[in-house]
Amino acid sequence: MSTLKGLVSVLLLIANTLFWGVPLIALTALKLVTPTRRARLRVLGGLHRIALAWIRTNNVWIRHWVRPRLHRELPEGLSTTQWWLVIANHRSWTDIIVMLYVLTGRLPMPKFFLKRELILVPIVGLAWWALEFPFMRRYSRERLARNPKLAERDRQATQRMCDHAREMPMAIYNFVEGTRFTAVKRHAQSSPFEHLLRPKAGGVAQVIGLLGERLDGILDVTLHYRRQQPNFWDFLCGREGEIALVVRRLDRPDWMLAGRYDDAQYKERFYSWLNTLWQEKDAALSSYSWS
Repeated sequence: MSTLKGLVSVLLLIANTLFWGVPLIALTALKLVTPTRRARLRVLGGLHRIALAWIRTNNVWIRHWVRPRLHRELPEGLSTTQWWLVIANHRSWTDIIVMLYVLTGRLPMPKFFLKRELILVPIVGLAWWALEFPFMRRYSRERLARNPKLAERDRQATQRMCDHAREMPMAIYNFVEGTRFTAVKRHAQSSPFEHLLRPKAGGVAQVIGLLGERLDGILDVTLHYRRQQPNFWDFLCGREGEIALVVRRLDRPDWMLAGRYDDAQYKERFYSWLNTLWQEKDAALSSYSWS
């Protein structure tokens, strides 16, 4: 029965994507021939409304068909008319669905940092590109050491997104571990955390530096899964188990706007801040009570 539920869930997801994909492709074509940024912003607003409609439609069938067992803790003062940076740990593709399920309607249009390869996903990859999501490349440390200029491509992608972010409210989501957590990856990294990989500070620092005072708040999202190895297929089958999403609003220290990440002292201070945050998150994951 659970496998049948999963198959129906996949069909609902595909049908919803195809339904909203038609107007999305039409507006994407219009955006390509729109001559000015001001006019493209109006088209982009339409693309945002289509994307949010896709998310809300997904949320309807997830709520009534999958029926996830979710616990949520949210701060007061969330708004769809402000600018947010959302920092989260990463366990599964389910993370994205759960965050959109809980936070859509509470935060503005979401923008995720995505791997470059995901632009090839049919329809969805086109949607992410048209919606101006930043596509990031992954390079090994050895390759970056041979050619440091490669890192500039990701910085430029982040800068383009932040420049556009100033034009309309949005929530920028960043899984700062850079990849999904597994015990194998934790061991390979020699991560000092029990439930987390080492965080990467560069993207977070760049977003804060580029948005500056326009950024209204930083949200720290901690995703807890009762099962040790969550996966998206089990979620679609309705057998994932309990999931908790805990959000807390962080104060942005004044020093974050007073320096640049390419300054060694500032970089060290920023990483220390993020590492402390990750220590708190790891402790929260260890002590979470499923009441």
